[in-house]
Amino acid sequence: MPERPDRPSDLSSGDPLTGGERPQSVPGYTSAPPPGAGGLAPSPAAGVAEQYVLSGWWRRAGAQVIDGLIIGAGALLLTIAIAAPFSLGFFASDDAGIVSVVVGLLLAVICVSIVALLYAPALMARTNGKTLGRMATGIRVVRASGQPIDFGFAMLREVVVKGLLFGIAGSLTAGLANLIDYLWPLWDEENRALHDFVVNTRTILDP
Repeated sequence: MPERPDRPSDLSSGDPLTGGERPQSVPGYTSAPPPGAGGLAPSPAAGVAEQYVLSGWWRRAGAQVIDGLIIGAGALLLTIAIAAPFSLGFFASDDAGIVSVVVGLLLAVICVSIVALLYAPALMARTNGKTLGRMATGIRVVRASGQPIDFGFAMLREVVVKGLLFGIAGSLTAGLANLIDYLWPLWDEENRALHDFVVNTRTILDP
């Protein structure tokens, strides 16, 4: 979704992403948005923190799809690598074979779950907010406080909030909570998903 143009006006205080300069606002905000909100381009004299431009929905969706494909492919290869040796026991006897296959699959599920959970936090901590999908679409996640994305915060955002909180909410609402979370940036002023509100993050274009 392309960024939406709006006319700026001055406010006395604003989001930490403004970097301390006199902030600008977009009509409808209760406080000044970060630079790039509503498609607002930063001025040439703006500081580094004011050069952020918010990502549109399509980039975020594309990154999600790419990351999902990467995790899926990795999970498949890891499952085959772990479960294949155990399947050899199938030829020993029926009982031993079934037990071997079940044990192999359980180990594979555990390993795949761990890798899937650590994929985004590990990459985000190393790259300050990016995953392979976000790298491909030219975006990254930033904290409104201006602090870097460390492993603990990435775990909070990606695993606790997106995985557990919205996972439980999605299971209780037949997936409706997850759908609303993914679609929320389409109409939010700062292109935020619901999980961004919980941890106070935004997704920006990565220059």
